[in-house]
Amino acid sequence: MSPTPAKLESDFQAKLVNELRVMFPGCYIQKNKPGRLHETGIPDILILWKDRWAILECKRADGSVKQPNQGYYVDQFNEMSFASFIYPENRQEVLDALATAFGA
Repeated sequence: MSPTPAKLESDFQAKLVNELRVMFPGCYIQKNKPGRLHETGIPDILILWKDRWAILECKRADGSVKQPNQGYYVDQFNEMSFASFIYPENRQEVLDALATAFGA
């Protein structure tokens, strides 16, 4: 039996969080849980590092279904600081852009 889509996304997210901790030593990472926040569509991971912040919405693959408002929030937060959808196929590109935005 193959892993469920949620399991695949949670595995990707766990590896990503570990990679972010290595890239940005001393960062704080808040994993937002569905239903925990008032608004639906808030991205999955908030990264706080030095005087910078970013928020990422994890997807299991390019083309995965986006929940209502996710695109809206990614666009809004990207105007404020840095926000992006991230999935295995664009992981390196997003991480490189994040490092540039954080001045790392």
